[in-house]
Amino acid sequence: MDKNRFADLVEQALDKLPDEFLEIMDNVEVLVEDYPTKSQCAGAKKTELLGLYEGVPLTERDSRYSLVLPDKITIFQKPIEAICRTDAEIIDQVEKTVKHEVAHFFGMSDDELNDIEAGWLEGEEE
Repeated sequence: MDKNRFADLVEQALDKLPDEFLEIMDNVEVLVEDYPTKSQCAGAKKTELLGLYEGVPLTERDSRYSLVLPDKITIFQKPIEAICRTDAEIIDQVEKTVKHEVAHFFGMSDDELNDIEAGWLEGEEE
C-alpha cells in the first residue's frame, strides 16, 4: 500500500474517534513512518512495534505543564502491513493501533488496555 493511502487510513481512524476526545487532543501530532527508529524501539524489534505514543499523558500533567512541544503518536506502516494479509485487515489494524496510542495519551497503560481487550473478547463469546 502506498504511504498516502496508509496515511488516509490513519486520518480516517482518527476521524472515527468521538469529538470530545479530538477536542482534548489539540496538542498532539500524528505521524506515519515506515519503521520506528532505534530509540523508539526501546528493546523491541522494529518489526514488532505498530505504533508509539511519546509525550506526557493527561493523567500525569499538573499545573506546571505548559509551553511544551506537542505530544506525538506515530503509526508504523511496514510492521502493520507485515501482520496483515488483506487491505481490510490493514484498515482494522490501523484503527486498533490508533485507538491504542490515543488511549496512552489519555493515560491508560498497556496492562489496562490488555484487560479491556480481554474483556471485549470474553463478551463476544457469550
